[in-house]
Amino acid sequence: MNNEHIIEFDNVSFQYQGDEWFTLNDISFKIPKGKWTSIVGHNGSGKSTIAKLMMGMMQYQEGRILFEDQRVTPHNLTEIRKHIGIVFQNPENQFVGSTVQYDVAFGLENFMVPYEKMHEEVPEVLKEVDMYAQRNHEPQALSGGQKQRVAIAGVLVLSPEVIILDEATSMLDPEGKASLMRLVRHLNEDKNVTIISITHDLTETVDSDYMIVLNRGKVYEMGTPKEIFEKGSSLTEIGLDLPFPMKINQMLGNPPEFLNYDELVDRL
Repeated sequence: MNNEHIIEFDNVSFQYQGDEWFTLNDISFKIPKGKWTSIVGHNGSGKSTIAKLMMGMMQYQEGRILFEDQRVTPHNLTEIRKHIGIVFQNPENQFVGSTVQYDVAFGLENFMVPYEKMHEEVPEVLKEVDMYAQRNHEPQALSGGQKQRVAIAGVLVLSPEVIILDEATSMLDPEGKASLMRLVRHLNEDKNVTIISITHDLTETVDSDYMIVLNRGKVYEMGTPKEIFEKGSSLTEIGLDLPFPMKINQMLGNPPEFLNYDELVDRL
């Protein structure tokens, strides 16, 4: 694994006002630069809180968060946010334009990008996410997967170094999820965008480069998917469901093993 990292949590703790316990309790990890990292855990493990802290939507009580070795503070937060984009579970909450292309252009307008430049960049990014044909459609009239692609385009047009997907596939059907995951890999490899995918669905993590597993506000495991899934029993012990191919493989009496669909078919 490349040791170069882009975001670091250093002994970070966070507690919601009025709660008796810390949602995040003294956690430390590094996000590899230019890679696809999956942050996983059951509901209440703290994974969405991490996304909000990365974006500066909330303030942690202890520790440090660094972006490219620079500590994130209220004074530099506006500048750092220019490098990080986030796509939420429900993309409709991010729509502001009457058509797809107007919605994608909104962020550029906020940065006072000249009209001529917007006219060039918006069509290009819509082609990148395979939504150019729907550029004049109303965002609300699109399918769930198409809405997420538009939301990603609205982030991508701002040329971020990092895109955070916060449970972005949870409202999609299996075909929509698979399509979005292919797009994520394309953006990671061809655009060199660091991807942080926050999810409770371990099936989505199989193609990522690195995994961080949370449990009860603490880091439970870290490593490549292969390293993590070969400890399959430890994941089920904390309430996570193994990806389908690995679950079937274990039901057949085999030891925990990193396995995708094609490898399972070959074995059967």
